[in-house]
Amino acid sequence: MKKILVLGVGAQGSAAAKKLDKEPNVGEIICADCDKAAVDSIVGQLTKARGAIVDAHDLDSIIKAAEGVDLILNGLPLECTENVLEAALAVKANYQDYAGTISLDKMWEESELFDPDNEPAFEDEATLGWWRSINSMYHLYGPRFKEIGKLALFGTGSAPGLICAATKYAMRYLDKCETIYNFVWEGAIAKRFQPFWWSPITALTDMSEMAIAFENGKLINTPAFGRPIPRKFPGMEETIIFKEHCHDEPLQYSFNAKDHFKGCKNAYFKYAGAGMDFAQPLYEAGLLSHEEEDFNGQKIVPFEFILKHLPHAPKYKEEIQSFIDEGMALDSGCMVIEAYRRKDDEGVLVEVSVNAPGFVESFERAEMTGEMYLTGQGGYMFSRLFIDDVFEGQSGVISSDMLTDEQVDRYFEYAAELDITLETRIKKSWEIME
Repeated sequence: MKKILVLGVGAQGSAAAKKLDKEPNVGEIICADCDKAAVDSIVGQLTKARGAIVDAHDLDSIIKAAEGVDLILNGLPLECTENVLEAALAVKANYQDYAGTISLDKMWEESELFDPDNEPAFEDEATLGWWRSINSMYHLYGPRFKEIGKLALFGTGSAPGLICAATKYAMRYLDKCETIYNFVWEGAIAKRFQPFWWSPITALTDMSEMAIAFENGKLINTPAFGRPIPRKFPGMEETIIFKEHCHDEPLQYSFNAKDHFKGCKNAYFKYAGAGMDFAQPLYEAGLLSHEEEDFNGQKIVPFEFILKHLPHAPKYKEEIQSFIDEGMALDSGCMVIEAYRRKDDEGVLVEVSVNAPGFVESFERAEMTGEMYLTGQGGYMFSRLFIDDVFEGQSGVISSDMLTDEQVDRYFEYAAELDITLETRIKKSWEIME
């Protein structure tokens, strides 16, 4: 029987905990957070859980909560990553993270592997720090997890996470891959002001940075909200304009292009939805700047000022119900992978759509928002790979795009139980032109 620490019981951590509570191979779930009310709320809904109040900025606090666990599921902000990784190593537990990390750049700079002459030429310094942090995960923490015989897996929500597994799935239809597009449209729109269904600070942080793409075999920065391209996928009533967005997928795919993506040379993450529409004019007006400035004699940081006025992501049943009672302005969305190049010497496009319940159906099924359903439960399905020993014999550090084909198939077997399914369309070169 597995013992699991869910560290961070916000919208996604609580969704995962609810699913883990029903797993027969899970004996105990420790729900930990600095927010006692949040801990008490989720523990009260579960049968196998106990609560713990943890200060994630205090390594000893995490270690105390993690003693004896088989898996630590990290749903905390990115600046806490190092402490959680160190705690997993200290208690010899497997590690799973919904995100990647941006907080290990100094560790990379101080390592023997640091080579400033062999780094991407990013315009944005923050992107370079992110690249260095991911290097730390793979190349510095990887050997340490191998040494204790445990596995660390990062990027395990819906995006990154589920979409990465679906992208890896698309590769089986190609002999060689040249270009990958990941498209996400957040089409759940409330009648009241609710720009984000997930952590506002995570959302706005992504919105405030230059985007990143893998192009012609090199990582580059691209303009935030730039390079618009239209798409109308099956099931969509109108054409949606997708734009560049700062996200993990092109970065992860660049590291793994040769071994996992058939030699891919180009990878893009394209995003659309109410959150993008809300954030773009703020970005263009400079209101997502992290630099302190003077305003009528007062020092303010525009990003922090905007963030203070945003509603939190709803996670409690009564909160979510209130949106449904008001009626949704729109309840739609899409997650689609396009992968281009060659199969049997013929140019093809592999188009994989992820089908999942929308906002209202997610609540009817599981008393969750659609975001919680896809991201929280997307994370749960990676946890289930650990619980069911699908990673048995593996150690080190991997990202969610590095699953084997067999692990991808098992992941989507789990997903089908939640009515999260894949629809694949193969188009020949002349059909693409048309």
